[in-house]
Amino acid sequence: MEAAQSCPCLLLSQWGQTPSPKVLLNPTTWTKPPLPLGPLLTGSSLPGPPSEACMEPQITPSYYTTSDAVIATETVFIVEISLSCKNRVQNMALYADVGGKQFPVTRGQDVGRYQVSWSLDHRNAHAGTYEVRFFDEEAYSLLRKAQRNDEDVSTILPLFTVNIDHRGTWNGPWVSTEVLAAVLGLLIYYLAFSAKSNIQA
Repeated sequence: MEAAQSCPCLLLSQWGQTPSPKVLLNPTTWTKPPLPLGPLLTGSSLPGPPSEACMEPQITPSYYTTSDAVIATETVFIVEISLSCKNRVQNMALYADVGGKQFPVTRGQDVGRYQVSWSLDHRNAHAGTYEVRFFDEEAYSLLRKAQRNDEDVSTILPLFTVNIDHRGTWNGPWVSTEVLAAVLGLLIYYLAFSAKSNIQA
């Protein structure tokens, strides 16, 4: 029986690679291993399909604003809406814009219920009407892009708008209760002293 032909084989460790057990390569036919692939895209990193737009939205809004500045450190604005779409789109991602500032809108436990809130210092929360514009994902992306590029944002139409009437905050009486009590005490003392002087006279 003929002897097996010798093969000038080298272990992978001789080529600066980490060998697998009992793996040999012929140096005359070995080629450079391919470059490592980048990380695979997962389902969360793959771009998803665009969300369906809400057709002919119908809303029922309600809101709350702080009215007493004595018991609150800031003026709070809370807007709640009930939204329904003609094409029955549900659980939309919405964003609110108030005076050029954007706020995320949270979804409620009930279908079609949404809420957004923000706060201002009492001195900055002037009385008047606040316009709250609501955008879907596509319009919100266009809005943010226009703001970054210093473009006109008035051309980007919101999905719907809610107006809030804020009557301002009450800062308490002009005269504090401590001062009023002191004045009343002095007045009573003066009347009592005057009455005593008249009796002695």
